[in-house]
Amino acid sequence: MKYAAKRIAMLLFTMVIVSLLAFVAFDVISGDPATAMLGTQATPERVAELRAELGLDRPLLVRYGEWLLGFFTGNLGTSYSYHQPVWELIAPKVGVTLCLSLLSFVLIAVISVPLGVRSATRRSQGILSGAETLFNQLCMAVPPFFTGLLFTWVFSLMLGWFVHGKFPGFGQDAVGSLWYLLFPAMALALPRIAMTVRMLRSTIADELGKDYVRTAISRGNDRSGVLRRHVLKNSLVPVVTFLAQTMAEIVAGSIVVEQVFAVPGLGRLLMASISNRDYPVVQVIVVILALWVVLAGTLADVINRRIDPRLNLGGDAQ
Repeated sequence: MKYAAKRIAMLLFTMVIVSLLAFVAFDVISGDPATAMLGTQATPERVAELRAELGLDRPLLVRYGEWLLGFFTGNLGTSYSYHQPVWELIAPKVGVTLCLSLLSFVLIAVISVPLGVRSATRRSQGILSGAETLFNQLCMAVPPFFTGLLFTWVFSLMLGWFVHGKFPGFGQDAVGSLWYLLFPAMALALPRIAMTVRMLRSTIADELGKDYVRTAISRGNDRSGVLRRHVLKNSLVPVVTFLAQTMAEIVAGSIVVEQVFAVPGLGRLLMASISNRDYPVVQVIVVILALWVVLAGTLADVINRRIDPRLNLGGDAQ
């Protein structure tokens, strides 16, 4: 309980620091939202009037305190560009982006773990081994946005498996939406699958060479049982940490891949809001992305402690 409370407190403190940095950064960035909103009609008098209307003429810390209070009470402010509550604007797009990210992560975990175990325990020989290594390196080298372009060309233009730019939306067709998201999710997942397979293969191979494995097998224990109960368990700790980093990077990568597949998620809204200096929207999106990253790290730490009880031997094990 003490450890859980400590992690929650650290999470909340981190989010407050991130939100403060985001708030300050967007306040000092060159360019005035009021001037951007008025465009060619901007005059010093009208800019000053609009700044007062938006509350931008008040001290920074006062505005941040009000924003932070509103964040915890559900009032995220109003968009400068769309003139509607920020949460109403962001909520459906958060769902799309998180669904894309989770689908990509599930593909990584489901595909890479069996492939990594197989690669470590049944190593190919000769030409086949070289082909596997080449394919793995190719998958790691190609960036997701380029893979997305290839997938669009092959699966949309050539095969017609989905219609590019025609995302149905979960409210209209949940199954069709998941099918559409499968292709950008695979583009996001492919390099991470290759990296995870390579890491898992290396960690399992190292673990198989340790004395306790040879001793267990020499005593008549089934090799597959030793692999499943001991080797794989010990090998998963660094892999889980790596997958937590992957969860964080997937969200950042999805912002770019969403543009390639014309997915109406946070990516398009974030880019448009930055261009329009719609800082209330940008600030909330940054905090959401940061929350995802922090939660991924916390979850990885908890899972690692469940996998390897030796991690609980520190002073915060209670």
